[in-house]
Amino acid sequence: MTNIAVFGANGTIGSAIVREALDRGHTVTAVVRDPAKVTERHANLSVTTGDVLDAQSVAAAARGHDVVVSAVGGGDGPGHIATIKPAAVALTEGLRTLGGQAPRLITVGGAGSLRTPDGKQVWDAPGLPDFLLQIMHAHGDALDYYRTVTDIDWTNISPAAMIEPGTRTGSYRTALDDLITDNDGNSTITVEDYAVALLDEIEQPSHRRQRFTVGY
Repeated sequence: MTNIAVFGANGTIGSAIVREALDRGHTVTAVVRDPAKVTERHANLSVTTGDVLDAQSVAAAARGHDVVVSAVGGGDGPGHIATIKPAAVALTEGLRTLGGQAPRLITVGGAGSLRTPDGKQVWDAPGLPDFLLQIMHAHGDALDYYRTVTDIDWTNISPAAMIEPGTRTGSYRTALDDLITDNDGNSTITVEDYAVALLDEIEQPSHRRQRFTVGY
């Protein structure tokens, strides 16, 4: 049993991570701004108030846990710019204050910085709307920051180009920095199988201080 604190636990991806963790027998603390919005009920689930943008709040919520998961988003483009990298900094600084007792950090990343078969990156595709580019680059900036961090045990997990709720199959493929596509060139993963991959990484760590990606 692992003690896991999840920031952004009431979001689409965060709630799937919480459910997957509980189904596997782990103990979960949902760290959210408004506990009333957490509708999941489980004997191994507790809910606490926390601010992922405040290092002291991060430290208080993380203390005593084995793993901290950040599944926070920002809504629209400007919201992501205001949230994703600042959260990365606050999470890192907060965990640093715990010294040798700092839990492992696993964060939900983005697909924009992944390499495509033509050697470019996903965010280089023509015609992408500005709000989507802002979201992609917010995650890219956070990843760039994490890659400078050597004293925290972090992992950043990028989804496929398309991630949405669907079926939990328990199957997926992984890569490091290359976009995963099927034989038709589609890059997809369900939220449920993304959560499977994240919990697999918690239970069997294999990408410490790395970004990796999951897809079908």
